[in-house]
Amino acid sequence: MGNDTVVSFKKPVVIDDLLTETLRAGARQLLAAAIEAEVAEFLETHNGAGEKARFVRNGYLPEREIQTGIGQVAVKVPRVRDRSKSSDGIGYVSNLVPKYLRRSKSLNDFLPLLYLKGISTNDFVEVLKPLIGSEGKNLSPGVISRLKASWEQEYAAWCIFQSK
Repeated sequence: MGNDTVVSFKKPVVIDDLLTETLRAGARQLLAAAIEAEVAEFLETHNGAGEKARFVRNGYLPEREIQTGIGQVAVKVPRVRDRSKSSDGIGYVSNLVPKYLRRSKSLNDFLPLLYLKGISTNDFVEVLKPLIGSEGKNLSPGVISRLKASWEQEYAAWCIFQSK
């Protein structure tokens, strides 16, 4: 059967060069500094001067990896405790790294393009491996299928909006 139309991908090589590692380290440092500034601003804004501080730092949430265009970037988000036990709904949640964020927006915007270009859901990890490294474990075919379903819903909503 010499008329096989299946194209096999070459084994992707993981990019482990000094430049990429330097970019990741720089991104990690910039993100850490920005998160520290964000939590400092929250504490300054919500703690009154001259009285016992209502909000205090309480260590860090567990470190997590976020997939970006330059690969995985480790992030530690500070934890803030409310000592007043008030139920007014004020609490610290990072705007830079929201809860449950696992992929950057630029990477999420890139995935539909791969799908539209004909990459099958089973090949996404293999295609993205040179870009994000071997850490792309949470881009399984099931995740891609769920993303595809959400894209289809967005497209259907857009079609309804355009027909009005």
